[in-house]
Amino acid sequence: MLAVAILGMTCRTETRILAMFIGGLFFLGASALCGIAGMAALGRKLTPFPKPTAQAELVQNGIYSLIRHPLYTAVFCAATGWSLIRGSWSALAASLVMAVFFDAKARREEHWLRQQFPDYDRYAQQVRRFIPWVY
Repeated sequence: MLAVAILGMTCRTETRILAMFIGGLFFLGASALCGIAGMAALGRKLTPFPKPTAQAELVQNGIYSLIRHPLYTAVFCAATGWSLIRGSWSALAASLVMAVFFDAKARREEHWLRQQFPDYDRYAQQVRRFIPWVY
């Protein structure tokens, strides 16, 4: 995330493209929506650790009925939005690397969730990982 922020400030294109700016606003809006909705659905259950605790519950309501990892989606969308608004291809590339990282992290987290929650496979078949109805 730090690389995206720095690259967005230092490596910008000379020409500003309106479509990139508008796309960036879209991604920042999606980031805010996913982040706020994800935190609201988790409430006091929110933790910075990906491995669920013994007393964890599987949240399937709110935004978690549309995507399984809204907080990861929020971070990726924020990085992408910043990159587009700043007109930085380097920051956008770093955002894509971040997306690959979050995908790997989500897969590892889902391994633990499957071990702890017998219903997780059914949930994962019904709800996409990051983008509703797509992926």
